[in-house]
Amino acid sequence: MLILKYIPRSAVLFFVAVFLSSCVTTTTGGFLTDASDERAVEDYIQLALAYFDADDMGGARRHANNALNIDDKASQIYVVLALISQREGDLDLADDNYRRAISLDRGNSMARNNYAAMLYGQERYLDAFEQLQAVTQDTSYDGRPIAFENFGRSALRLERLSDAQNAFERAVQLDSNLYISALELALIYFDQQQFDQAKALYQSYLTTVNFYQVPHTPRALLAGIRIEGHFQNQKLVDDFALILRTLYQSSPEYQAYQRLSDAF
Repeated sequence: MLILKYIPRSAVLFFVAVFLSSCVTTTTGGFLTDASDERAVEDYIQLALAYFDADDMGGARRHANNALNIDDKASQIYVVLALISQREGDLDLADDNYRRAISLDRGNSMARNNYAAMLYGQERYLDAFEQLQAVTQDTSYDGRPIAFENFGRSALRLERLSDAQNAFERAVQLDSNLYISALELALIYFDQQQFDQAKALYQSYLTTVNFYQVPHTPRALLAGIRIEGHFQNQKLVDDFALILRTLYQSSPEYQAYQRLSDAF
């Protein structure tokens, strides 16, 4: 969903429309068993994920349980079981499995990241914030850029604007293709009256979404109206307003646009 190195479909459980893009199913070693058992556990986990990708939850669970029978202390197995439980709608069980995975390996950033995705989806923003704070400190974690972005989104929900700004700045520093971070930073800078920085970040957002043909959200359209309006770029303002009016007339952003228009 965002421009990171390729991750299979099971690798992402997007945070409510966008945030849930953070869940990954890449596994690592580290099981405290002999070599043959460790390999068997890893093979069963990969089989479970293959069935998960194919939407065969019964097969996924069967292979996860096979791995569990070999080593019930392997953190990654509980991540797989949590993913299965989420897909099946058993969120309490998924919560238990994520907690078990983290208790077995406090450094399992994948478990924390996926758990944060579920927590955010449940509007448990403080819990998501705390999990992602730990993930962003793991410099070896491949998903660290998107973890910073999602940390910023959690911070916004908690009205922790300084934390949000710092997180989004780190996200775009690590991956300039993270257009959500660019958009949110543009809005933060605009509200701080740092208009040139806001415009530059919004242009970065536009460049990326246009290249990858990502549709604008109402939030992005309203941001464009405000930022480009400040610079009297009426052509872009009219274009964004037309899309907002045509596609999102019932959105809060369209109502905000109408109030903005009435003020002038």
